[in-house]
Amino acid sequence: MPDRLAELTRVHVRGRPLVGVARIVTDRTTRALYGNDESLLAEFSDDRVEAQSLLAEGTGREWREWELELVHGPEKLLDRAEDFLRHHGASPSAHPSKLARALGEAWPTQEAAEEPTAGGPVSAVLLAYLRRQAGILKSMDTAVRGDEPDSVHQFRVAARRMRSVLAAYKKLADRDAVDHLREELKWAAASVGAARDVEVMREHLLEVVDAEPAELLMGPATQRLAEELGARHRSAREAGLVAMDGQRYFDLLDALDAFLEDPPLTPAADSKAGKATARRVAADLGRVRRAARTAAEAEGAEAVDAALHEVRKCAKRLRYTAESAIPIHGKRAKKTAKKATRLQDTLGDLQDSVVSRDLLRELAAAAFLEGANTFSYGRLHAHEQHRAAEARSRFAREWARFRPKPLRRN
Repeated sequence: MPDRLAELTRVHVRGRPLVGVARIVTDRTTRALYGNDESLLAEFSDDRVEAQSLLAEGTGREWREWELELVHGPEKLLDRAEDFLRHHGASPSAHPSKLARALGEAWPTQEAAEEPTAGGPVSAVLLAYLRRQAGILKSMDTAVRGDEPDSVHQFRVAARRMRSVLAAYKKLADRDAVDHLREELKWAAASVGAARDVEVMREHLLEVVDAEPAELLMGPATQRLAEELGARHRSAREAGLVAMDGQRYFDLLDALDAFLEDPPLTPAADSKAGKATARRVAADLGRVRRAARTAAEAEGAEAVDAALHEVRKCAKRLRYTAESAIPIHGKRAKKTAKKATRLQDTLGDLQDSVVSRDLLRELAAAAFLEGANTFSYGRLHAHEQHRAAEARSRFAREWARFRPKPLRRN
């Protein structure tokens, strides 16, 4: 098995050995279909297939199949081609792939998941949201390994969404199972997502440095920032990849699959989704308001920033809970999620400035001990203080307008 292909299957194989399940030989004849202007419309493939299942009691099969793949032709060409082929005795395949047909009854199938409805059980809301996010996390696994842009961010957000919604709906399932999944999702998000935090900070600080007048850049601040944060990013990425190749990560994926396949639900899971989701969103909205009151009563810059960080975490949970309720409550839930997102983003800028200031103090102290000029670090620190002040002011304005409408409980 080529290493790259094996790497792309790890999210599914999870450390288990890869074995052959079928041998498929295809004799393909391809014909190009051109339009009147000699443009290539589509390619028509005529396949004669011989397949042998390698599983226990596997059988051999032979068949012929046709396939039309568009190149530059319009989609309506597919409909016309289907009518033409049906007229000449062809019928649509009953299998999604050659492999599925080769394996026959051994091909794994999944029952259609229950769609959430207001009158249906609230468990359908939770499970539908978890399935969607689990699918995103798995699809991002290969993207993270390939170092694709934004993949780490999407991976971490999917893990955080699942963790948050499990907390919001924790009474619907066995507490031990929920706590275990939340703890492991927290670990995965932190392990894989650490590289994202460093990347964002590096990009921001280097942009600030680039905007500084040349005469105010004193000492090796630019080079030190680039080298230090570059090294931290590489280290964080390597640690994240090690975590993704470890048994703990594979056990998390197994536990997530098991939870979704056979959820350990409690009697509360049978509550009607309309009322139950409205109550959960209202409860998380209350958490945001209580956290905001605590922040308003805090004294001192550090205490205020710490309290506003708690507001941010509560807003994030409200956002994800409201997102889960969108299939039930539609636009009203979507608007609540959007308002919570604005709070989260604004306070995210504040928290980023807190972390950046800590880093700048650390680098300035190291530079001072080496006898280097630390003026530029002070300039950057002041810039981050201003950034924090702007974020606090922006939050105050947004909070004054933060009045999401309650979701209907009927």
